[in-house]
Amino acid sequence: MHLPDGIVPLNQAIIYWVITLIIVCIFFYKFSKDEQKEKRIVSIAIFSVFTITITSLSIPSPLGVPIHFFLIPLVAILLGPLSSSIVSFISLLMQAIMLNMGGITILGANFIVMGLILSYVCYAFFMLLEDLNKKFAIFASTIIGIMAATFGQVAVLLISGAMNFDVLLATLIPFYLFISIIEGFANVIIITAIEKIKPEIMEIKKI
Repeated sequence: MHLPDGIVPLNQAIIYWVITLIIVCIFFYKFSKDEQKEKRIVSIAIFSVFTITITSLSIPSPLGVPIHFFLIPLVAILLGPLSSSIVSFISLLMQAIMLNMGGITILGANFIVMGLILSYVCYAFFMLLEDLNKKFAIFASTIIGIMAATFGQVAVLLISGAMNFDVLLATLIPFYLFISIIEGFANVIIITAIEKIKPEIMEIKKI
């Protein structure tokens, strides 16, 4: 889902960057009042490393296109949407600098899609559905979050004039729906295991 530099006009890229910097500032403001600073720093650092690694892997798929997992829905459920947004920002920045994935001017747009939209939509639906059934909430919120991010990317590309709506729907939607279902099942397994092995992670305040 990493958009490359040059696909979005510079004036639009600047707007996305401004929004990104505002979100980062909000995180540091909330972090300054966080009573679990040390746990959050460690958790964000660990999940950033995992996210950089996992999302950089290209996995063959039956669709003929290599897939990349997100990991951000998992982080949003465990640490909260603002924390997972920062994990996404760190990961996108490191991937742009070290792995030539995405880019610097486009980083703001990628962050809004894969950090902001994905984190908040996923977390909101997890909270909404958790009382019904936690495992279903994890699975469904992962799918809904990834699909919301997909439509966010569609919007970015349409606004930039890079592609038309029909092409985007025909290519992106089925592909990311496939990924979201797999990642949804994986998140159920991972969070269930964390609850048994490291339950203290689940107790970190969500921000």
